[in-house]
Amino acid sequence: MTLKDLADSLGVSTATISNAFNRPDQLSPKLREHILTEARRLGYAGPDAKARSLRTGRSRIVAVILAESLTFSLNDAVASELLSGIAEVLDAHGHTLLLLSGRQTLAQPPGSASIADGYIVYGLMPRLQLLADLPTERPLVPVDFDIENHASVHVDNEPAAYAIARHALARQPKRPAVINLRLIEQPCNGRITSQHALLPAHQTITRARLAGFQRAFANAGIDASQVPMWNIEENTYEVCAPVIEEVLDLPPGERPDLLLCMSDRIALTALTLAEQRGLRIPEDLRLTGFDGIAEGQYRAPRLTTVRQDSVEKGRVAARMVLGLEPAEPRRLTTELLIGETCP
Repeated sequence: MTLKDLADSLGVSTATISNAFNRPDQLSPKLREHILTEARRLGYAGPDAKARSLRTGRSRIVAVILAESLTFSLNDAVASELLSGIAEVLDAHGHTLLLLSGRQTLAQPPGSASIADGYIVYGLMPRLQLLADLPTERPLVPVDFDIENHASVHVDNEPAAYAIARHALARQPKRPAVINLRLIEQPCNGRITSQHALLPAHQTITRARLAGFQRAFANAGIDASQVPMWNIEENTYEVCAPVIEEVLDLPPGERPDLLLCMSDRIALTALTLAEQRGLRIPEDLRLTGFDGIAEGQYRAPRLTTVRQDSVEKGRVAARMVLGLEPAEPRRLTTELLIGETCP
């Protein structure tokens, strides 16, 4: 059974059959379902992908290159929501999603990446040379960091961080502190000192979030250089916990009474460890996060945080890489969520 055989059998054009498999938006749902049902009944599995790729020069595959490992990305609430938004758009337009990790052991991208029609790159890559090796003639959309000559997708990190810090500082904490996420050029899971060099702003969203915090400090009359900062290397409980324990185990007169955390995972780790130590939230310690993941809104006390729409961020990136939206820089708005951890 060939594509032409099926078209003749159903009395439609070969283009209609092709659209049913590859461009579902071109057909009514009823007609497409009829074609797919008959194709299954007659034993037609669909257009040959290799032949189509050779004929058209397009694979209908979009590669998403993740800064972290695939295991981490699929388990991380923010990354998985982004992937859900990407997949939603690709599914609707007959494309396949190819997941790759930027933490490949080889200097070159995996051979499978070369067949993709376009690329979405999420997060700070451990080796930016990997991106330079991708085909330059195909669309590439960075998300949460910038690549020269490519339109990127961000949320309003600096204004959002300023808004949540301004809210938290209204109660005039005595000992505010900042827990950063991958802000340092060299690996550092601990206290940030003057010896540490920060990553450039175009490579990490945390620089924009820190700038928002520091603007709020200045407006509150606080010398930002005197606010202690710690750095977290990976947004997981296992990596966060040793740093947060170091902070919470400081003597009472040195222990922060406000933690501005650059992710909900960091804030939730701090919340759990603080409760284990008998600290009262928010009386002894006030906490803020950033992301708006469901876990922080379902547990008690509810986390004060910034909610970003990661699903929509994925949709926008996918539409841009498919040419459904102009390749222009996009900055999505966020929402401040006031919970019990920092009322």
